[in-house]
Amino acid sequence: MADTRIPFRQAMKGLLVFDGAMGSLLYERGVFVTQNFEQLNVARPEIVRKIHDDYVTAGADVIETNTFGANAFRLDRHGLGGEVRSYNLAGARLARESAGTAAYVAGSVGPTGLVPGVAAEAELRRARETFEEQAAALVEGGADVLVLETFRHLDEIRIAIEAALSAAPGTPILASMTFDTTETVGDGSGPEHVAKCLRDWGVDAVGVNCGDGPQLSLAVAERMRVAGLPLSVMPNAGLPRNIDGRLLYMATPEYFDVFARRTVQAGAKMIGGCCGTTPEHVRWMAKSARMLGGHSIEVTPASPPTTDEVWIGAQPTPLEERSAFAAKVARGRFVVSVEVNPAPGLDPTKALEGAKMLVDAGVDIVNVADGPRATARMSNLAFATLLVNRYGIEPLLHICGRDRNLLGQMAHLLGAHAVGLRNLVVITGDPPKIGDYPEATAVYDLDSIGLLQMASNMNRGVDPAGRPLPGGKTSFCLATGLEPGAADLDREIRRLEQKRAAGADLIMTQPVFHQDLLEKVLGRIAHLGMPVMVGVLPLVSYKNAEFLHNEVPGMQIPEEIRDRMRKAAGGAEARKEGVRIAREMLFAVRERVQGAYLMPPLGRYELALEVLDGLAK
Repeated sequence: MADTRIPFRQAMKGLLVFDGAMGSLLYERGVFVTQNFEQLNVARPEIVRKIHDDYVTAGADVIETNTFGANAFRLDRHGLGGEVRSYNLAGARLARESAGTAAYVAGSVGPTGLVPGVAAEAELRRARETFEEQAAALVEGGADVLVLETFRHLDEIRIAIEAALSAAPGTPILASMTFDTTETVGDGSGPEHVAKCLRDWGVDAVGVNCGDGPQLSLAVAERMRVAGLPLSVMPNAGLPRNIDGRLLYMATPEYFDVFARRTVQAGAKMIGGCCGTTPEHVRWMAKSARMLGGHSIEVTPASPPTTDEVWIGAQPTPLEERSAFAAKVARGRFVVSVEVNPAPGLDPTKALEGAKMLVDAGVDIVNVADGPRATARMSNLAFATLLVNRYGIEPLLHICGRDRNLLGQMAHLLGAHAVGLRNLVVITGDPPKIGDYPEATAVYDLDSIGLLQMASNMNRGVDPAGRPLPGGKTSFCLATGLEPGAADLDREIRRLEQKRAAGADLIMTQPVFHQDLLEKVLGRIAHLGMPVMVGVLPLVSYKNAEFLHNEVPGMQIPEEIRDRMRKAAGGAEARKEGVRIAREMLFAVRERVQGAYLMPPLGRYELALEVLDGLAK
């Protein structure tokens, strides 16, 4: 197979999933701790290759060589100091064989154990020499990038960087350090200083690895963004604990799913694992990366099909003819949608009555989420059908990529159209780990962009295989989401541009509490010419505000807003203050958007009407 990978420097501007631990897996697979792990590249290559293969199968975009300790100082402890070149060359070649064209190879270089300032000058010269020997052998063996990882001292990693630049000119360098629980390295430097030093010394990317688990690594990574370079985060699975005589790492693979999502939201371009992580951890991270639009390997598109192979399709139905709601949007009318979801269980009565109350009061459309926050409840397709059949209410149906594979999504869309549902909000969806059933398996065959493309093709009468859709074409109005508070706003806007190209007609934002932020985002997306419905969520308490600000990715609640909720007395007074805040925001931007998307918390639909009171005057 031809190698279609783009250069690594270009690839790491996207999103890459690295592999996990090597040493802890070798130990689990029967290699005793007194054995030198790097020697296995020559003595038992099959066991190393199998671990590489398992990571590639799990979805890793990058696999690291088994050469972390293959420097002269560490090998000396086993009487193997003369094998630096052979072990690094063999390690790189093993990884290259497993990676093929499916993954990149990262040449792993770890610290020597010397402490600059204490070590003799001759030892420091030898350190530079062994780093140079490692770097040259790794690149000769097929490494696409050099990863200098788990360093604790800035002076030592500077020696390694200079050695890598000298021995392997032109090869990208990722410099990753380990921080203690005070978020400092060995000399007391914090993440900002560390990141700027690494940048100034000539590396291509900076990062944090190992440490005390995902939470510490994420906190450190957020501070390292000041360097302005691609960011890597590869924590261990927490500190090991002694359970019945066994040392076990406690961070589960499912937890790494949530970690990956939050880390990418925080701006990381490379995610992976360190000690205690396994192919299963990587499998969950790869799902998150697929959900968030990652995997930079598949960069060469297939040749476009000819008209003999694929039916091009008909012209889509004009937007104003697709539904009553779409007609309002097409005419430029200000529209209001309120989210209504059935409570868990069998009885949707309260939600149905709430929807009727809202529509009777003048709300244009009721939107129904698709298992929001990964909670289990009645399917939104069934609930939306009840809205139509019982009260003639026009719903706006959320479609997310989490729970259905491509076949299931196709069936879902066909079913929605068959029962008269014409308005869709297409999103990627929250991972199961955050919901009621964290052991549930996420699917994510398609993310929001893929789902939009499928629905848009169906609007032209084309099925996912490129064939004519039996029965004609659908007429969906397609809305999509936008996170104004995304940590990487550039990436969020690039994805929005892709969503527009995939067929999105309308933007519905996540809740916004900061008028200046919304104005900034509206200016950035003006070139798309898409109508925008601003997300509005009336807060109900100070605790509610703090939870949203700290725990929900992409949600930013300014300190002054949280302070107002803190000063509210609680209960009814807090809810009134939340409504006032929401009204101030909505009325301030009323002329800059084409609609409002209200998300009343905890089924308090009356709060939505209080926010909207007087808006139409």
